[in-house]
Amino acid sequence: MTDLARIRAAADRLSGHARVTPLLSSPFLDEIAGRRVLVKPECLQHTGSFKFRGAWAALTALDDATRARGVIAYSSGNHAQGVALAARMLGAPAVVVMPGDAPRLKIDNTRALGAEVVLYDRATEDRDAIGAEIAAARGLTLIPPFDHPEVIAGQGTSGLEIAAQAAALGVTRADVIVCCGGGGFASGIALALEGTDLRVRTAEPEGFDDMARSLDAGEIRRNATLTGSVCDAIVTPQPGRLTFPVLQRLAGPGLVVSDDEALHAVALAFQRLKLVVEPGGAVALAATLFRAPEIEGDTVICTLSGGNVDAPMFETALKRFLYTL
Repeated sequence: MTDLARIRAAADRLSGHARVTPLLSSPFLDEIAGRRVLVKPECLQHTGSFKFRGAWAALTALDDATRARGVIAYSSGNHAQGVALAARMLGAPAVVVMPGDAPRLKIDNTRALGAEVVLYDRATEDRDAIGAEIAAARGLTLIPPFDHPEVIAGQGTSGLEIAAQAAALGVTRADVIVCCGGGGFASGIALALEGTDLRVRTAEPEGFDDMARSLDAGEIRRNATLTGSVCDAIVTPQPGRLTFPVLQRLAGPGLVVSDDEALHAVALAFQRLKLVVEPGGAVALAATLFRAPEIEGDTVICTLSGGNVDAPMFETALKRFLYTL
């Protein structure tokens, strides 16, 4: 199981390889939220998302012989790129199973980073089964996107940074809103912050809020469908078997936003922070700005988990919520 010691060990292995992302602020965002807002921009991490942290932690935890045989991952794009880059840096072969409707930018970037990409139909095919079959046939080690102790530990290193950066700013109590798919990022940060007064809250898009519903029910709930949201990066079937118990123990109630609110947050991140963010990576900011009555305290910390947005989607967000290009 992942614990603080494993997260700190992952941080040691990531040192000098991952970027330490800052905490940013904007008085304009504070005004919308009605409180102080601190933003953790993991869109500035290698490959444009926090996923490099978990990929590097997982691959560097393998012994040399196992890593040399190669790894396989399944992902809608951000984990794919994180694994592809980590594998290239470590000289390991990588195969990534990706949905055919993933943003073209993410598919192209994963291939450009040296991974073999296998496409599938997420509405009719099972990515877990495809990945397991290829792994068995080729002797590859599976690096799942969230339900893996070392992946969770790697994502938790962002939480260690949040704790130190918040303390440096004099912030000791706050809700920490985290974009959530399967829960690897949120559970890792929650474990890193355990014992502090910084409480993790998950953020998800409407209709794909399996974690929020699971936390409310006290048991895992599935999404009815896996397509239909602009927040493709965080659409997963259900919470992870490793991540859900962590969040059930440590997280507050989940927050849910609409696709339009996610797109509005994309536009505001660009306008007020000069950051490019994808809709799935902006749901925590959307919850911070548009679900203020559901958040406690005079300060909130939120993640921008990814910035791998296709130009047409980014243009849609700006046209709809800022100005006409």
